[in-house]
Amino acid sequence: MGRRALVNLLSRLDARWELNDEETIVLDAVRALAREEFAPRAADYDRAGRFPSENVEAINALGLNGMFIPEEYGGTPLSYRCYLACVREISYACASTGIIWATNFHAIRPLIEFGSPALKQRLLPAILAGRLAALAITEPDAGSDATGMKTTFRPEGDRIVIEGGKCFITNGDLAELLLVFGKWSRLGDGKAAISAVMLERSTPGLRVLRNEDKLGMRASSTSALAFDGCSVPRENLLGAPGEGLQILFASLNRSRPSIAAHALGIARAAFEDAVEYINVRRQSGRRILEFQGIQFLVADLAAELALCESFLWAVGRAVDAGEANLGIEASILKMRASDLAMRMSTEAVQLFGGYGYCKDHRVERLMRDAKITQIWEGTNQIHRQLIGRSFLQR
Repeated sequence: MGRRALVNLLSRLDARWELNDEETIVLDAVRALAREEFAPRAADYDRAGRFPSENVEAINALGLNGMFIPEEYGGTPLSYRCYLACVREISYACASTGIIWATNFHAIRPLIEFGSPALKQRLLPAILAGRLAALAITEPDAGSDATGMKTTFRPEGDRIVIEGGKCFITNGDLAELLLVFGKWSRLGDGKAAISAVMLERSTPGLRVLRNEDKLGMRASSTSALAFDGCSVPRENLLGAPGEGLQILFASLNRSRPSIAAHALGIARAAFEDAVEYINVRRQSGRRILEFQGIQFLVADLAAELALCESFLWAVGRAVDAGEANLGIEASILKMRASDLAMRMSTEAVQLFGGYGYCKDHRVERLMRDAKITQIWEGTNQIHRQLIGRSFLQR
């Protein structure tokens, strides 16, 4: 009965996505691929810290990168809600694969919105063909406060020379295209100098310094990069010099709900595993879920999951409707979804007891994978600050 009630609740949540027939077909294909192929491989990828090449190849075979690329550049665009739903389904099965694919969107959407037609015509075919992209913002001394970045863009005639470095870059060692944020040298060192440039993998001077050995998301590479005089065409600049902060904020308003979908995939997987286990496991002659204290815990977790997912679709609808000023909503969603993923996975480990601490069950991996969702795309402490100070009277 418990499993059936769980499925009914989650099915009702999913029914509110309001996807069209084409999007439903795509999502069904993604769900089947994720659960039948990605999920069984996830533990081995995690254990070996190996890039999930088979999963990425399967994603490319479905042509999923095309869903966020305009038709005039060869794409088959679908709604942002459909994209979020796909992120959640892939992350439910393999969180590393989920963030590898989501990062393509995070890096390429600003190119689509702010790049010149000629630049899009030149660079987007690689993404349609299944190559990876990366978003390069973070530096050793500029994490959640991106305005402290030291990477510089120096104009030289019809070229831009990039000097500096980035760290914690998802897909950084494999990406064909990197969206790099830095400061325009002629505009000083303040936030008004922040600019955005597309960098191609083949550019001389681009070096991968190392890949990090991480707690979770072990099948997704996270790299430190150096830019030693990387020279790119002036047309690789997105927007105008000094418009990078505007581009960055616009990017984060789309990528933070994406991270929320990623976190909710982890949360739902942990919740399903925990509920199934405590419906079977017995203590003192009773199923664990028959104890009132456990029922209260499960009720709280289910309520939080339902509320977070409902808000995810509400924000997704707002993006699809063209609303632009969604920074606070994106922060609330990212913060609560990632906090839930960490709590849900930690409680799942607790409910499994000693078994939850062993690698025979995926809840220990889900807990390790969940932690980073509270850190990247702005730490949750930063998001609380952003949300709280938005209520200050001017």
